[in-house]
Amino acid sequence: MAKIYVVGLGPGAYDDMTIRAVNALNACDTIVGYSVYVDLIKDHFTGKNYLTTSMKKEVDRCRLCFEEAEKGHTTAMICSGDAGVYGMAGLMYEIGEEHPDVELEIIPGVTAALSGGAVLGAPLGHDFAVISLSDLLTAWETIEARLKAAADGDLCVAIYNPSSKKRHDYLQKACDILMTGKKPETICGLVRNIGREGEAFEVMTLGELRNTEVDMFTTVFVGNQATKVVRGHMVTPRGYRDV
Repeated sequence: MAKIYVVGLGPGAYDDMTIRAVNALNACDTIVGYSVYVDLIKDHFTGKNYLTTSMKKEVDRCRLCFEEAEKGHTTAMICSGDAGVYGMAGLMYEIGEEHPDVELEIIPGVTAALSGGAVLGAPLGHDFAVISLSDLLTAWETIEARLKAAADGDLCVAIYNPSSKKRHDYLQKACDILMTGKKPETICGLVRNIGREGEAFEVMTLGELRNTEVDMFTTVFVGNQATKVVRGHMVTPRGYRDV
């Protein structure tokens, strides 16, 4: 039976890939992916047939992957972070309904909430939500409702895709919504270029975050009422010391 691995690469550095992901890519003849992600791994997996598409060509990329598998090539679809978190795993299963002769195996990876959280300290030590501010595939009204629910529930929040040229003020809007249920003094943080050159983090309050410039290579973390700064890092206690 033809085989496709849908592989989460993690944040970008080879050292942050799982052993299972490395083994899957070593086993492949063909690797398909967004050109930026292919560039991250090419030097580590030589001798492979690489096929790329640009951004917003996700469906074409998936079909290309199935075409390669049906030619008899062991194939991988690569994604940043985890393939099932804002990744290609779901779309691969949907398109895979047209290709019942192709087996899919999903290889998990380290998503930005976890890899960025490790850089920042321990910001997600208790219940949390992951919310993307990209309204390309999700209506902004839905994003607003989810932010409001997270604020009302005092959840920690990891925010993906916080800003772009077209959405330069979306993080400000998100912070305003979060401050309907969270105090401006709530501890927050951000990590830039997780696992890549230029990686850096900052800790600040929610009020300060509102006026902080970010980009698509930044992951933002918003704490809950118990989140605090410990040794310069963002920490959300689980509450073990109170048991």
